[in-house]
Amino acid sequence: MGLSSAPRDRVDTSHGPILYLEDITVSFDGFRALNKLSLTIDRGELRCVIGPNGAGKTTMMDIITGKTKPDHGTAFFGQTIDLLRLTETEIANKGIGRKFQKPTVFEAHSVRSNLELALPGRRSLWRCLVGRPSAEQVDRVDEMLGTVGLLESADRLAGELSHGQKQWLEIGMLLIQDPALILLDEPVAGMTDAETDRTAALIMDLRGKHSMMVVEHDMEFVAKIAHRVTVLHEGSVLAEGSLSQVQSDSNVVEVYLGR
Repeated sequence: MGLSSAPRDRVDTSHGPILYLEDITVSFDGFRALNKLSLTIDRGELRCVIGPNGAGKTTMMDIITGKTKPDHGTAFFGQTIDLLRLTETEIANKGIGRKFQKPTVFEAHSVRSNLELALPGRRSLWRCLVGRPSAEQVDRVDEMLGTVGLLESADRLAGELSHGQKQWLEIGMLLIQDPALILLDEPVAGMTDAETDRTAALIMDLRGKHSMMVVEHDMEFVAKIAHRVTVLHEGSVLAEGSLSQVQSDSNVVEVYLGR
């Protein structure tokens, strides 16, 4: 999830993209997971990334967050932060937050406690047990509970929440750290239709306030939130543009949408 506690230098987004990838190539045991992948995301942009299984979506996020290092290529966060020189923790501290497909919340603790644990400077169960959050932090937690629609569930154990509610809680735990770039990996996988609609509304509410990359297979969900879509295939960008543009691209229809 990219939780961090150390203060970070704000990423320079005064001009140019917030994320810049160029010619990223990664091979695993002879298999080329990414093949000269180039992609940019602008500040405040909501980018949807789609593609068949094995297209390189997860590997791309692993590169951005420092989990995997490429064989060659360039990856910059803002104008000055070279992601390839940093560790996973350093990248999280710089302001990139990642939510994995499976929610990872502290199920034995309340919804409110989960958000308190995620507050910058309080990423420690001991700190939460021995020290109370400040009035400002309490207000911040209450604000986030409202944002993710869990205010009425604040005192429930996180383990009692539905799958969708756990996803919203984890998104809240990410947002409360105020990351400059948010990576969401299949955020509606396993959700009911109602939960999917609520998640789409949440993401649309965040649009423009945060830079976001959403990797998703559910095309109905993508249609609800998409502004600009990138289609990956065999480790490269196959097509990019509005949803209608990529849906009408003959190459995309052949390798992905037509299946």
